[in-house]
Parts: sequence; structure tokens; C-alpha cells
Amino acid sequence: MKVGIIGAGQVGSAAAYAVALSGAASDVVLIDRSEKLAVAQAQDILHATPFAAPVRVQAGAYSDLTGAGIIILTAGVNQKPGETRLELLDRNTAVFAEILPQVLAVTPNPILIVATNPVDVMTEVAQRVSGLPRHRCIGSGTILDTARYRALLADHLGVSPNSIHASVLGEHGDSEVLCWSSASIGTVPLASLAEQQGKPLDDVVKARIDHGVRRAAYTIIEGKGATWFGIGAGLARMVRAIARDERAVMTVSQVEDSIEGVGPVALSLPRILGADGILGTVMPILSPEEHALLRASAETLIRAAGRTP
Repeated sequence: MKVGIIGAGQVGSAAAYAVALSGAASDVVLIDRSEKLAVAQAQDILHATPFAAPVRVQAGAYSDLTGAGIIILTAGVNQKPGETRLELLDRNTAVFAEILPQVLAVTPNPILIVATNPVDVMTEVAQRVSGLPRHRCIGSGTILDTARYRALLADHLGVSPNSIHASVLGEHGDSEVLCWSSASIGTVPLASLAEQQGKPLDDVVKARIDHGVRRAAYTIIEGKGATWFGIGAGLARMVRAIARDERAVMTVSQVEDSIEGVGPVALSLPRILGADGILGTVMPILSPEEHALLRASAETLIRAAGRTP
């Protein structure tokens, strides 16, 4: 599987590094407005492959994407001082309008993975601009938020995060919804196992975990300016699921006609990822409060896209 990554900055290079070291793809092509940056990142990552997987990594032009099955979009512009979110969206829409025709000219039916923020709205933009089917235009969404949620639960309970089934739904942002009501460890409901372990999930613990998930990016950005390792690993995991037709369930973003009675909107739900992109959605059991929060998250995203819910 050949994977193209548009944008060789921190997120794009972290994704390329994670894809290469995990062997999730056989070929990785990095493209950036700065050819020197793309060449430097590609060479640096290539030099790590003898310690891991035999993956070919190169910097290239759009013509080098011929045969690529997956395109990861990390390119975009940063918000200027005094610029509104909608103005930023307009500029990033222009970036996608420039990039996507060049991609589709050489690989007409790829699976797009969108990582550019605000990722849910940009997933909607990418699907509209590309004209690709919704199931082949996938935002990284809350895949990282879900990983943070599971990691913090695992730390509290003293178990492996790989054994925890818990999801963050909705927006990748402040309105995201931590799904507590249907979370489990194996077949045991989360609250029940917490009691068995003598580590109940009271309101104080839940509030601490919620804060740790919801505010993680702010803490990281304050300390080093941006996040890239976590999302890079998440993007590589998505690539592996698609390339190997795993049909793994991950919380990623896709345009929905309606969610909780509002739409169309792109947001995250547990999705089945395989060779053709999103193969289905696994709707978790939600409490009435979680249903209301998910609706509010959808409405937040619709407003962020400049529409009225």
C-alpha cells in the first residue's frame, strides 16, 4: 500500500514516521510546499527504517502519488491574530481546493484521511471539494481523544488500556462527549469493574478524567506549541486498519445526514474501518444526558461551519 502525506510539518512527519516504523504501508510519499522540508523529513525517516520495517520513504510531487491508496491531509494554514474561525475555514478551504484536484488527477479514487484542524469541519470540506463518497473521506476525529480517555481510565484502574472499550464521540474539541454509560472492560461494565477493584469512579474521579481528556491538547500546546506524536500514531493506526482490511472499530469522523436530529454534519462515532474506508457505524448505547450532549456537539459543529442548526 502506497500512502501519500500532504504536509510535511510536525503532524505530517510524525504520521510518516509512525507509518514507516510500524510497517503499516510499503511506500510513503511526503509532499510539501517547501521541497527542502519534505526532502529533509523523508530522508530522516528513511534512515530510521533499518531499525524497524523495510518501508520506502521519499519526498515527491503530486505525480508521485500515482497508485496511492490512502492520502493523509495535514496541510493547512494557522489562524492569524484577530482572524475568526470562519475566516480560517475559508483559507483552509482554499488550500484544500488547490490540493485535492492535483491529488485526484493522479489517483482518482483514494481514501482521504483528514487531520487538518478543525478536523470535523475540514472533513466536510474535503468530502465536498473532492466529490468522493462519504465513506472514503475520513477525519481523524476523536481517535486521539478516545486513546487519552482509555489511557486515563487504565491508569486509574490499573489495567491495560487495550482492554478498555470506551469512546469519545462528537466534535474533536471542547464539545466532545465522553461516553461513560456503555464503557466496559472485557464484558464487565466499567462501573462494576471499578467497584471490584476498589477504585470507584465517583464524580471527582470522573471530573479529573474528563478534564484530562478535554484539556490535554491545551496542556501540550502550552508546553511545546503543538501536538504531533499522539495524532501521528493515530493516523498510522488508521492506515494499518485500512491497508490490512482489519475492520477495526475506531472513533473517526464522517459526514452524516443527521445525528440526534440535526445535520448534515461531520463528527466522530465508532466506525468500522476496512479496505473500502468506513464500512459501517457502531452506535453505542447512550444515556439520555449523553444523547443531549451529542446533539449539542453536532449543533456546535454546524455553527462552526457557518450554518444554523
